[in-house]
Amino acid sequence: MKNGKKLWVIKIGGKVLDQEQALKAVLKELTGIQEPLILVHGGGKRATELAEALNVPQRMVDGRRITDSETLNIALMAYAGELNKKVVARLQSNGCNAIGLTGADGNVLKADKRSPEPVEFGWVGDPKKEYLDSSFLELILEKKMIPVFCALTHDGDGHMLNTNADTMASVIASGMAEKYEVNLVYLFEKKGVMKDVEEEDSLIPLVHLNDISSLQEQGIINAGMLPKLKNAAEAVEAGVSLVLIGSASNLQDILNEKPQSATYVVA
Repeated sequence: MKNGKKLWVIKIGGKVLDQEQALKAVLKELTGIQEPLILVHGGGKRATELAEALNVPQRMVDGRRITDSETLNIALMAYAGELNKKVVARLQSNGCNAIGLTGADGNVLKADKRSPEPVEFGWVGDPKKEYLDSSFLELILEKKMIPVFCALTHDGDGHMLNTNADTMASVIASGMAEKYEVNLVYLFEKKGVMKDVEEEDSLIPLVHLNDISSLQEQGIINAGMLPKLKNAAEAVEAGVSLVLIGSASNLQDILNEKPQSATYVVA
């Protein structure tokens, strides 16, 4: 049963996460949110840089990383170590008490190891909202703390799993939608879903779920945006109140739910 409270689930990625000043500005603005907040972050670029420095070859299939044991260790270092603690420390400096989490911490989110068919992705996990311990998160939120998730889950048998950050944000938002009025926001460097990624004035302000296939067929949605839209669609179908995809530079308008501030994904 919903408690009537609004909850923000915000995923940060892309250049917002990679550039120190952009990250600093976004986290400063997020401290102004009065409602409970959960953050989710990726870090694929940093993992790639670290792999190159350690001479660990990386393989990608359709933009998804093949995660062997060495690559999993790199993901643990980059996501749960360097990036997660950087975000947590920055929030603390802004007067916000935050706690860094993977899915293994508190057993908050397990995942199924992805099937080896048709592609063997290795130690990659696919979480489900049924696996989310929403009561654990509720306790953290009641303490006025911000849970900060990196893109790692676990299988319950002692193995960590590399997990898509957009999917993780969608699953967390969907699981929490049973108790809160959840707003899910995907923040990155673009204004939202664009008709032409090179044209800043080509924002598509509203995407209905039944539009996604046709946009894909028309070639309007590029490979990087498609997973975001599919995860957004799953969140809407699971009862998330509002899903927005937009730019960190428009954060205040997004938080105020202003029209044309981002792409709204609706049923």
